[in-house]
Amino acid sequence: MALIVLAAGLLAAPLMVPPAAMSEDVRRRLAAGDVVVTHELPPGASNTALGGTAVAIMRAAPEQVWRVIVDYRGHPRYYPRVTAAEVVESDERHVVVRYQVTVHPFSFGFYMDKFPDPRRRRVEWHLADGRSHGLFRENSGYWQVDEAAGVDASVVTYAIAVRTLLPAFLTGAAERASLTETVMALRKLVEPHQ
Repeated sequence: MALIVLAAGLLAAPLMVPPAAMSEDVRRRLAAGDVVVTHELPPGASNTALGGTAVAIMRAAPEQVWRVIVDYRGHPRYYPRVTAAEVVESDERHVVVRYQVTVHPFSFGFYMDKFPDPRRRRVEWHLADGRSHGLFRENSGYWQVDEAAGVDASVVTYAIAVRTLLPAFLTGAAERASLTETVMALRKLVEPHQ
């Protein structure tokens, strides 16, 4: 619940005037460039899903961040365990992407339905109906890119909910860690190098 308040506040007010619901610690961490991760799962996630939500400020225009997120073939550049991504179907409102993932010692493929909304700069996804899911029982989430205060700055939110055929004690820490790893890798792609 706290992340929903945080995200709504970030969308409604510039970062320089943080919402009252955001703790001073969260404001300080975002301003310092941290990736803030909570246990909040995306809408529609099951009670047994693992994952969470990560929020970060990126020094890049929202349009620039959006272009990288919807470059599905480029996903191996910032998703840590994705080794290949191929668009197999596409129209204005729906994209089917086949991913190849390596989680040692396993490597498997699966299909995702992606629903990009360029006007809102939001893409939601879930496992594709009627297609292979590999080791996944559930995989859903979203990216949201919003303007932040300042020139060419974005508030980027990444949320995932995952269940696999493997026991949760083997995968739980990896799912949480992947939130931060993914957002940090995206940041490296979109922010200017110093």
